[in-house]
Amino acid sequence: MLPANPDTPATQPETRAAVLGRFLRGSVGSGVAVLARAGGALVLNKLLAVYGGPGGLTLLAHFQNLMSLFTTLPNDGVHVGLVKYLAPLRPGSGRYRGWLGAGVVLNGAALGLGMLVLLVAPAPLVGVFQVGIGWMALFGLGLGLLTGHAFLISMLLAAGQLQAYVGLTVLLSLLGPTAVGAVLLLDGSVPTALLAYLLAQGLTLAPTVVVARRVGLLPQLRGRISRQAVRTLGRFLLMALSVLLFGKSVDFSLREILIRQVGLGQTDLWQAVAKLSDNYTMVFSAVMSSVYYPRLAALSADPARQRLLVRTVLLGLAGLLAFGFGLLWLLRGWLLPLLFDQHFATAGFLLAPQLIGDWAKFLTWMLLFLLMVQARVGHYVAVQAGSAVLYAALLAGLLPRYGLLGASLAHAARFGLMLLGSVVYFRTYLRR
Repeated sequence: MLPANPDTPATQPETRAAVLGRFLRGSVGSGVAVLARAGGALVLNKLLAVYGGPGGLTLLAHFQNLMSLFTTLPNDGVHVGLVKYLAPLRPGSGRYRGWLGAGVVLNGAALGLGMLVLLVAPAPLVGVFQVGIGWMALFGLGLGLLTGHAFLISMLLAAGQLQAYVGLTVLLSLLGPTAVGAVLLLDGSVPTALLAYLLAQGLTLAPTVVVARRVGLLPQLRGRISRQAVRTLGRFLLMALSVLLFGKSVDFSLREILIRQVGLGQTDLWQAVAKLSDNYTMVFSAVMSSVYYPRLAALSADPARQRLLVRTVLLGLAGLLAFGFGLLWLLRGWLLPLLFDQHFATAGFLLAPQLIGDWAKFLTWMLLFLLMVQARVGHYVAVQAGSAVLYAALLAGLLPRYGLLGASLAHAARFGLMLLGSVVYFRTYLRR
């Protein structure tokens, strides 16, 4: 018999203060992991900016974007679905094993398809790194290890094992920059250092297996794979596919265009601002994925409390983010050289539209989480497709006229319009 759900409608109504307090306590609980990831990213950016030569920072971003092309389907699809459906189940039960089996099958299929694409058409994906078949083989191995780690992490989160998640995330954040620093200090090439970064992170699979087994989350998989579980997780996979096609791929293509038009050195300026954005986006995404999304999913049976959660967190974050981004803009002349290198101070003119766009993007994401919780695949895919088309149109109009600044302006306009549309669509969640 499953334990009672504390989030059923029978519980007493919560106040806005109680909702905000619960959210903040959860955020602080995952704060160590978030800070570790952010710190590791900052160190990694600094290493490539200082020791990677002209274009080193751009190559790092391109490599991480390349990784995301192969890991978006598992991480943003399969694993998001697993957290939702494993959370209320007892580890080791028949239904629990059914969801795990479906996750393994879908992850394997996604990675296999990705490796096939890499072998058939390597030039568009890894051509800028100028590497051979051996590098690509090790890249595939690293992706497999890292995906296995992320799969087990989703099981730990579903089981509420936040302490284990924090420890493993800290380890992951330490290994990547350490490997990159070692290779660069030994006069290794940037592509070799980036490959070492991926493989070092992949090695965290071993301790993650040990932790998952110790807390009883690795039951033996036997019997047939549940077709129903595969179909249900497949809906989340479709949503992740839309992120891949209309998000990650667009970002990858934009960087390729900028490299061809202005070269690696100039693209580094835009990339510095984008990497700064990536760092705090990673923090925001980690908190929302480990605190806000599970709570939102838990309140699916209680629409009133779910609306209160959305309204309270959204309005609270709107002011907090505005203050934080304003502070970043005021400190731009000191912050960019500190985080990257002295010559990156000239990228300050790109920061204002980037920050405006990120403010709108974060608030939009808060609302789009509702589509994920409700598994409204058609709506989610339509939003991602419309966003990509809008972004492409804005880039086509602004890049030729404004150059690097055009990319930042397009980002701000894209998410400003998306936020406006999301507020209109989800207006019932914002009313008292």
